[in-house]
Amino acid sequence: MSDLFPKGVESNLGPEMRQRLLQESRNPWRGLRRVVWFACFGSACLGIGVMGLRSVSGITVPLTDLGIQFAAFGIFGGLLLWDRRSSN
Repeated sequence: MSDLFPKGVESNLGPEMRQRLLQESRNPWRGLRRVVWFACFGSACLGIGVMGLRSVSGITVPLTDLGIQFAAFGIFGGLLLWDRRSSN
């Protein structure tokens, strides 16, 4: 603890607040990142669902569009899991 404050300076922070602030300094913008990953993952899920319903109704769905949705599903799902694991 002495390496963070000069000699003679005391911290008014409680131990819990200090730990939270140190963790936030190690992982800045973690909450915002998770919201963005979750929103993009949800968008990919919604896109897959819409394309699935269009396909069931008889409308042809280009494989490239379906591939983009599945790629987004995999990428953003992986980023969400990776960000979650790295913070634990």
